[in-house]
Amino acid sequence: MFLLKLLLRNAFRHKLRTALTMVGLVVAICAFGLLRTILDAWYAGVEASSSTRLVSRSAISLTFPLPLNYAQRLKGVEGVKTVSWANWFGGIYITERNFFPQFAVDAPTYLALYPEYVLADEQRQAFLRDRQGAIVGRKLATQYGWKLGDQIPIRGTIYPGTWTFTLRGIWDGIDEKTDESQLLFHWQYLNESVRKRVGSRADFVGVYVIGIDEPNNAALISHRVDALFKNSLAETLTETEKAFQLGFVSMSEAILVAVEAVSYIIIVIIMAVMANTMTMTARERLAEYATLKALGFPPGFVVQLLFGESLFIALAGGLSGLLLTLPLAAGFRKAVGTLFPVFQVSPTTMMLQLLAATAVGVVAAAWPAWRMSKIDIVQGLRHVA
Repeated sequence: MFLLKLLLRNAFRHKLRTALTMVGLVVAICAFGLLRTILDAWYAGVEASSSTRLVSRSAISLTFPLPLNYAQRLKGVEGVKTVSWANWFGGIYITERNFFPQFAVDAPTYLALYPEYVLADEQRQAFLRDRQGAIVGRKLATQYGWKLGDQIPIRGTIYPGTWTFTLRGIWDGIDEKTDESQLLFHWQYLNESVRKRVGSRADFVGVYVIGIDEPNNAALISHRVDALFKNSLAETLTETEKAFQLGFVSMSEAILVAVEAVSYIIIVIIMAVMANTMTMTARERLAEYATLKALGFPPGFVVQLLFGESLFIALAGGLSGLLLTLPLAAGFRKAVGTLFPVFQVSPTTMMLQLLAATAVGVVAAAWPAWRMSKIDIVQGLRHVA
């Protein structure tokens, strides 16, 4: 108890210095947490991917479609349980700022492959019955204030014209990692419209989503699928859903590396600031530490004082920064809308924030604590602060 009281008195002996140091720590730990959360959000699709789903696309590029008749042949591949397909729609809702993913899907098979989309049975049936029906995630519906039965006009870019969908269902994610910012509608509706306008573009799909029976056989089944269409006019590239998602993430790898580097640079900077504070503190109290040693206190006691004070300031600032990160992340999530479908501060990020604050406290006190433990009593008593 005596040591704790002494630490508190020492920590707030220079109130302004301590306050400014803690403010710097709060800002640094909060920025560190937000940057780490952005990195987690970038990889959210990867983390939410299923090991029982494969994605098969054109071996040339995603922009090249695959024939619809591949579906029947895929069903005959050993290890394949379910085959579905989807097309990226890429439309605009009111303005270009309202970006969110839209997919034309084979509804019965697609929903069966994505059990993480929790949709009420009556809404599922209403969607399946309505040719122009659509379903959306809860986050998307909340963002735009959509309700069941609303008409949603989407201006096509890849597929010209204004497409109006009737909202028949709103799904909830099975957990916090599930993307709730997509709109799904019937591929058959899209295909029929394309056939009327440009017949040559009909009966093609963007990607096939394949459900498999055994995740451990994913590589083998992928090889079987690609071998089936080898040397055809539309060869395939089949990979796990996780690998497919990582392909998109890798496109922005340089940005991700920069964000991660900045997150650690912030901690190094505040570590230097904190070390300067503790060095100044130790220099000012040189005579006091010499007096303690003259009274019989061991060098370890001086070390405890410096480390204790440094850790107290660092952890107080770190904990405050951690708590501030939560409302800031919520505000950021609201501001970016559907840019990051999943944006939440993970337990791992919070643990890293506390570890970073602890590391700052330990490193900042290491040098002055070692110096003060080695001071000569006579020289220390002669010191004039």
